[in-house]
Amino acid sequence: MTVSKNDPAARAFRDTLGMFPTGVTVITARGPGGEPVGLTVSSFNSVSLTPPLVVWSLSGHLPSVPIFESAAVYAINVLADDQQDISQRFASRGEDKFAGIAFTEGEGGVPILPGCCASFQCRQFARHPGGDHVVFIGEVLAFERDAAKRPLLFQGGAYRRLAD
Repeated sequence: MTVSKNDPAARAFRDTLGMFPTGVTVITARGPGGEPVGLTVSSFNSVSLTPPLVVWSLSGHLPSVPIFESAAVYAINVLADDQQDISQRFASRGEDKFAGIAFTEGEGGVPILPGCCASFQCRQFARHPGGDHVVFIGEVLAFERDAAKRPLLFQGGAYRRLAD
């Protein structure tokens, strides 16, 4: 049974989940024609240190699901607290989300966004149905971090910053 996100119980559940602050990421990959694709995701976490595994999920109704299901590699770009505009750009249904962004290429040409506080290049390790989402587990092939940057956070329906 599918529940509308306008259902009061579903809204209350979502609002309650929103009390937990999360980091904001942009997952990037290459589409079937080699074009860069990406979207904003806040459902990201670690799974294992040995082997190095991370997990994220994607709403099953999104048109980009087949692209990420078939991608051999993808990148998880952890946005810095000055990248709210990047989060909003990749959360939109805009035409070319990469317009004007001078990204670099990682494993398999996967786009790595500039200015992030961290990035993880992953190969597809496992994928599972998870209710109305698809759960992706990636094996980390390479990672980078900029310890001088702070992560962008999302909590209670708004962007947040870490306090000093």
